[in-house]
Amino acid sequence: MTWEIFRGDGEPRRLEGAEHAWQGRLPAPPPWRAPRSADGADAPTPFVMTDALRQAINAALHLRRPLLLMGPAGMGKSSVVDVIARELELGPVLRWHITSKSVVTDGLYQYDALDRLHATQLARGRVRKEPASRQDAPQSRVESPEEDGAAIERFVKLGPLGTALADGVPRAVLIDEIDKSDLDLPGDLLNIIEGLEFEIPPLLRNKGSGFEVRGADGGTYGVGDGRVRAAEFPVIVFTSNGERTFPSAFLRRCVRFRMEKPTEELLTEIVQEHLRYVPDDALAEINAFAAELRSGTHLAINQLLELVHLMTAQDINGKELEKLRELLLKSLTER
Repeated sequence: MTWEIFRGDGEPRRLEGAEHAWQGRLPAPPPWRAPRSADGADAPTPFVMTDALRQAINAALHLRRPLLLMGPAGMGKSSVVDVIARELELGPVLRWHITSKSVVTDGLYQYDALDRLHATQLARGRVRKEPASRQDAPQSRVESPEEDGAAIERFVKLGPLGTALADGVPRAVLIDEIDKSDLDLPGDLLNIIEGLEFEIPPLLRNKGSGFEVRGADGGTYGVGDGRVRAAEFPVIVFTSNGERTFPSAFLRRCVRFRMEKPTEELLTEIVQEHLRYVPDDALAEINAFAAELRSGTHLAINQLLELVHLMTAQDINGKELEKLRELLLKSLTER
């Protein structure tokens, strides 16, 4: 397949027999970029597990503690939970990506009050009006909004952590970039994780029971009257890029592990796992990449993988390779 899929002149070029210009020309994505299936049944993304990380994971599992993975961006922290979930058959990973606006309820449940109000108003306003000559006759109306699809549980959805707590089996939860949160979130999360329970006030106020709500994974989960008590400890992995410090109360309740910058040997093993072989001309790229990491340049491992992938999949060398290297190996702090 030619390197120049796109030439920039706006002229479609169809291969013989192709209905569209992209057919037969767009290559398959790298293995680590393939779309992820909803049921989590994909082939696992290759991951090189070090002895130290394996020990930290086992400690967290035995102690039923969250695993806090720290280190620079791009070191593979968020991939660890996929390896754990697949090996222990914990089902699809439940993922919660933290922002500065995240609050603990985002991870537990969401309640769409406005949508329910709208549905309730539609249900109550569905009155069959009689002709003017019979205005004194009784009007017929819907008995209750619940009968018309405005039942409150339709408007409650469990978040990733809430889904894990509501499930009757252990689930894997990734709480990604916890260092982006506000100051209170880590402590609020620990209260939930330590107690293994939470409440859904909109359901409690409704004074019902046997509620069933959607989970973050699309499944349906029973939450009783709105009080959720976990039967099993979830497997929780926090990731942090080191952008802030955490309270000691949070740190002492986690098993902490710092993912250090990889050596030439580890990088070679990572490339081997992803590409199945390491071409001779890639060894120089690996050594140069490791040297850049040691010098303090902020790079992600996937940048090296992408460069080597293109080098091996395409006939690229000389000035073209130099331009590609400059394009793909930019520092993560470069603006």
